[in-house]
Amino acid sequence: MLKGKKVSSKNSVSRDTLVAFLDSLLETSKIKDHSCNGLQVEGTGQIKKIALAVDASMEAYRKAVELDCQMLIVHHGIIWGGIKSITGTVYSQIKYLLDNNINLYASHLPLDLHPQLGNNAGLAKLIGLTSLKPFGLYNGLEIGFEGKLVKHLSLNNLVHLLCEKLGGECTVLPFGEEKVKRIAVVSGGAAEELDQAIKKGVDCFITGEPSHPNYHAALEAGINVIYAGHYHTEKPGVQALGNAIRNRFGVPTLFTDIPTTI
Repeated sequence: MLKGKKVSSKNSVSRDTLVAFLDSLLETSKIKDHSCNGLQVEGTGQIKKIALAVDASMEAYRKAVELDCQMLIVHHGIIWGGIKSITGTVYSQIKYLLDNNINLYASHLPLDLHPQLGNNAGLAKLIGLTSLKPFGLYNGLEIGFEGKLVKHLSLNNLVHLLCEKLGGECTVLPFGEEKVKRIAVVSGGAAEELDQAIKKGVDCFITGEPSHPNYHAALEAGINVIYAGHYHTEKPGVQALGNAIRNRFGVPTLFTDIPTTI
């Protein structure tokens, strides 16, 4: 799916060509999601430079304008469940995008579960998981992965690896074995999938943000849980998508790192 000749016309690509490529690559129309995935706000028709970010926000839009980008691609867009009104922050954001002729493209679950470019594929690769299997049933879709490390690794070293590679801090529930090998990963806000990790019998479950009820559930099940940050666990897919676009079309892609504390 990632193969193909590089298409470039003086280092630019048409919006429609790029959107069609993304929709096909991410299988956007096939994946049911609360996020309205795809092109959410239409801007200029020719793209010379693309910014990418985890979250749609005024800060991300301003950076895209400062970097002279014609499109911003995000994991968390601004249209969820359809448009009910264009007021408040939604109005301000849409107006800013239209005033600056910026395209906004969003990909939520399609980017979480993509087998090559997804957030969870990136997390699995980052920690060296092998023998990957789909994991983490959400809305009828398995969006994460479970797998095995080549050899056992101490929980402390795994936490250090995640912090170093993702650039954030981790919260840890160290209630399982000190050395781990079987691991399940689901990026973002997947604390509810802990029950599935317990049933699978993995040594460690990695997700983004904590949930209070997880504490006693993990303690009583004797499982390690690492919360590596919602934001930080959802950078890998966005960054990988930028690389895929650059390789395909030859246009510059820039990841704008705007971390949150969550």
